[in-house]
Amino acid sequence: MNENQKQTFGLIGKVLSYSFSKKYFEQKFLEEGLSNCVYENFELEEIAAFAHLIKNTTNLKGLNVTIPYKTKVIPFLDELDEAAKAIGAVNTIKPIDGKLFGYNTDVVGFKNSIKPLLQKHHTKALILGTGGAAKAVKYVFGKMGIGYQSVSRSEKEAVITYNNINEAILNEHYIIINTTPLGTFPAVENCPALPYKHLNHKHLLYDLVYNPTKTTFLKKGKEKGATIKNGLEMLELQAEASWNIWNDFSES
Repeated sequence: MNENQKQTFGLIGKVLSYSFSKKYFEQKFLEEGLSNCVYENFELEEIAAFAHLIKNTTNLKGLNVTIPYKTKVIPFLDELDEAAKAIGAVNTIKPIDGKLFGYNTDVVGFKNSIKPLLQKHHTKALILGTGGAAKAVKYVFGKMGIGYQSVSRSEKEAVITYNNINEAILNEHYIIINTTPLGTFPAVENCPALPYKHLNHKHLLYDLVYNPTKTTFLKKGKEKGATIKNGLEMLELQAEASWNIWNDFSES
């Protein structure tokens, strides 16, 4: 990197006071002595402001994207990688020679954080929720050869509704992924409506929520002997994957 000019990175979204990315990258820059790098929160009231941001940000090297713009930003981009295309969502942008390239590093984050926990009996999953995060999880499981069923309150959006989940279904699906915001601080008492009494030591419960570190969903799984994991490592891994893309490092 050119030591004489600040390298600008940042996050686009609507409300970013909670930003994981800014804290993560500022700490990274500090630890690695990257005094020529800055990471900014770019709060956009509407996605239409994105074009102005690109035009007026000096030496922009990379952006992360969060809700509600992961899909809305796509029309502004010139090319998408395979994962972003398949999922229909972008969380990383890299400017190259006047063009904007979109990537989805949630895929790398989720895959590499769950892979060490998988055992032979983890062949089928229940994916709670049907939003963008759920699409990324489905994409990963499709690549890994793990079968899955979507779960939602609406019969139109999912194969299985929460009301239909019973002991037999839980004994067929030993992976349960929560992609909904249920249980996020401050409403920490909330959790997906599952018959938790039927969980056992074979189950793996993964919650994309990381605040609190142990949600009610995870606590209920732990009480039944299940393996549990929150979404913090996924966030860290997707951030590192973004950094690798911006700096042309090879991805694992």
